[in-house]
Amino acid sequence: QVQLVESGGGLVQAGGSLRLSCAASGRTFGTYSVGWFRQAPGKEREFVAAIRWRGFSTYYADSVQGRFTISKDDAKSTVYLQMNSLKPEDTALYHCAAGRIPGAKQPSGYNYWGQGTQVTVSS
Repeated sequence: QVQLVESGGGLVQAGGSLRLSCAASGRTFGTYSVGWFRQAPGKEREFVAAIRWRGFSTYYADSVQGRFTISKDDAKSTVYLQMNSLKPEDTALYHCAAGRIPGAKQPSGYNYWGQGTQVTVSS
């Protein structure tokens, strides 16, 4: 079992930045890939970014490419999502997830999920 806890969400003005964290407890990420998804009210859960725990491969949705950066800290078993140039359409509940499929862009590719952290971008 992998337990995931997200933090770092909040309210920010358009053009601002936030850094989300996803900390793992229980089993470490090991050979998992870790992804970030977001879900706005009335919309489906949407892939944002992913990173392979072993190696440095990263994957991004087109909508965040160039603005968001996913990274990891092996010693802390933590994955980060640095979000710059935020837009109102980035407003959502952001979840991290861990799974065995590298770079999976569908929620079904992940086995473990955190509770989420709210990001609100005002215009």
